[in-house]
Amino acid sequence: MAEEIFRYAAYPTDSQLDQAAEALINVHPCLREKGTRTGHEGWKHYLKIKMANFRSKLSKIGHPEITVNSLRNKCEGRGKAASNIKKPKKAEVNFLPCLPRGETADSMEKERIALLTEVKKNNNEAVIKEKMHLTFSYRRQELVEDLPMVSDLQSRWPALFTVNEINAEFMRITTVPLLSKFFAQLDKYTADLQKVFSSKGGASGQKISRIMTVADKCGDIHIKRDCVIQSLCVYFNEDMTTVVKEFEDSNPKEAEARISETTLGLFVIRKEGAGAEEEPSDVGVVIEGVTLLENLKSISFGLVILFGLIYALNLSYPQGLKFTFEFFQKVLMNLDGSKLSPKVQALKIKMFQ
Repeated sequence: MAEEIFRYAAYPTDSQLDQAAEALINVHPCLREKGTRTGHEGWKHYLKIKMANFRSKLSKIGHPEITVNSLRNKCEGRGKAASNIKKPKKAEVNFLPCLPRGETADSMEKERIALLTEVKKNNNEAVIKEKMHLTFSYRRQELVEDLPMVSDLQSRWPALFTVNEINAEFMRITTVPLLSKFFAQLDKYTADLQKVFSSKGGASGQKISRIMTVADKCGDIHIKRDCVIQSLCVYFNEDMTTVVKEFEDSNPKEAEARISETTLGLFVIRKEGAGAEEEPSDVGVVIEGVTLLENLKSISFGLVILFGLIYALNLSYPQGLKFTFEFFQKVLMNLDGSKLSPKVQALKIKMFQ
């Protein structure tokens, strides 16, 4: 059973162990414990010990998801077993997989170098996708263990920084398609969100009303999605401008300077005097001052790509929009959707009333 649990989580949470123990006694009722509140408290404790022992065995044979947290791999000053544990925090299924059978770090490095040539060729998406899939575990080990700068990653893995490959990488990590599911769920829940937004009072309610008026007047689906996400930020009392920086095309030098100072976010270029109901001239993704993608369709599309890159590069959500990104993950994508913060839980309850 420890092996089966490990397939989903190397470091299962207390609630996950509770669910596993409950499933055990449901399948085998004869194992139900008499005299305990749940009937499986002893089994839960037993599974916790078994998982610790199983991780010890895997550590001895060099499983990357375990050895990355061994004391010898800890940073100086963090020499405690429970310190700075590198583990899935956003419902990643394939957080730190082993290299493919028969492959070594040297053979994977040769594939990576070959990829640098393949990305320069035209109409070569099929070969690139195949090699990116093959080198996935090697790339994840580099990302999680070495924590490289984004500029270094861009030079080593240029194929990763395309819309198609971000979508594919997200699928490899979570087993869930990014773009299709995100927008299908957002469109599905738009009416429910509008119902909740309309009941919001105070200054936030007035601001949401102004934003959604633009959506109602405009027939463009991209603008409508932008307005829904912007209203979502306001509902959570979060400032979208901490992540989405807007500039006018009349002052490119200021935009360039501000973009280079951005740690993580989007830049939006609009024509001088253009309103929110008009499509932007350009939308791009910036991380650590490096422009990774540009010429994206809309702000909502850019935010989804940023969300995917956060998974692909093993980053944390931007603090200024942490509830909005939690909603993306747990409600729209249904990744670890059973454990919500009070703010997101309250919104979800109102949506389905």
